Amino acid sequence: MRGNSSVSTTGKLSTGATEIPCALGRSGIARIKREGDGVTPAGQWPMRRILYRADRIGQLDCHLPAIPLTRNDGWCDAPDDDAYNGQVDLPYPASAEALWRDDPLYDIIVVLGHNDDPVIPGKGSAIFFHIAQDGYLPTEGCVAIALADMRKVLRQCGPQTIMEIIE
Repeated sequence: MRGNSSVSTTGKLSTGATEIPCALGRSGIARIKREGDGVTPAGQWPMRRILYRADRIGQLDCHLPAIPLTRNDGWCDAPDDDAYNGQVDLPYPASAEALWRDDPLYDIIVVLGHNDDPVIPGKGSAIFFHIAQDGYLPTEGCVAIALADMRKVLRQCGPQTIMEIIE
């Protein structure tokens, strides 16, 4: 996947000839994304970096920048805040999602380049590629796969990898 991968409405992540089941946003895939709508945004999104729980995952075999999470890491989802759609330290004065979770969903987070260049308030935040819940339950707008599949996929990713989400 040093090239590209694609995700479709069928709930499959394609990497070359391999198809992997994935979870998508509770409202499906759409080109128009708004904060809190549960939509996985259609488009081509670069894989920016990885955030991970080193205490649970250990070292990652990947070619993307990988940064261990700390207990106070968060992601701002307040459209009227200057840090909107960015990583923040918790506690944070505006609304922010905790990245250090009790469940395994954010044990590995790949930050996708959605609404980050430039950031447009209200167009969606925290669009990640992360670990799926058992049964591939819908996400809040992210793409999620099983941990074992994530480890395999990340070995193939590099700084030029693009995730294409097809409507």
